[in-house]
Order: sequence, then C-alpha cells, then structure tokens
Amino acid sequence: MSFPNIPEDINPIEGLDSEQVALLLLASIAFEELGLAHLINAEAEKLQGVIGTLVDDDGDLINSDIKAESLEELLDANKSVERMLQTIVKKEMLLQFKFENVLDFLNQIDSSSDDKK
Repeated sequence: MSFPNIPEDINPIEGLDSEQVALLLLASIAFEELGLAHLINAEAEKLQGVIGTLVDDDGDLINSDIKAESLEELLDANKSVERMLQTIVKKEMLLQFKFENVLDFLNQIDSSSDDKK
C-alpha cells in the first residue's frame, strides 16, 4: 500500500486561506482514518490466521505456521487484538474531537464571510 498524497494544487509552504486550511485538516483526518482501517483489517487477519481461516483467493490456507496449537495461544492472540482495538478506539475518539474542532472552524469561516456581506 502506498502512502496517500496531498493534492498538488495545495502548497502548504505558501500562505493558505481558511478554506484550504479546512481542507487540509479534513484530509488529515481522512488519512488517519484510512490508516486505522488498515490496522483493523490487519488485526482481523491476525485472528483469521490464528484460528486457521485465513485463505488466499484460491481458498488455500495462508501461512499455516501461525495457526494456534492451544487454547492459551488463542487467548494470547485475542488479548493482543483486544489491546490494539482499544488503542484504535482511543485514536477514534481523538479524531472525533479533531473533526468537531474543524466543524467549529468551518462555522467560524462561514459566520465571518456572512458578516462581510
């Protein structure tokens, strides 16, 4: 997977207007959400691998070496996934706060443009 790019028509080095700043903030939230989606998928694949259900497009088992051999190994994998998902939920909460701040910023932009009319 490649890293997402900021659109070429937005140059963060030069002066930005309020709308460009808002777009960059929204894009940063979207990029972080995309990264979290990949982490969630990786955790799901980890569980599939441990229980022996991770298969390729042909239905062949992928990396049978990671399949759990005992209940203890299954529980360890589950705990690992649980910890990662807890971290992801914390990050989601921070992104929600960030998004709400961007919405407030957009409302301020809208209010100030209405005052100028």
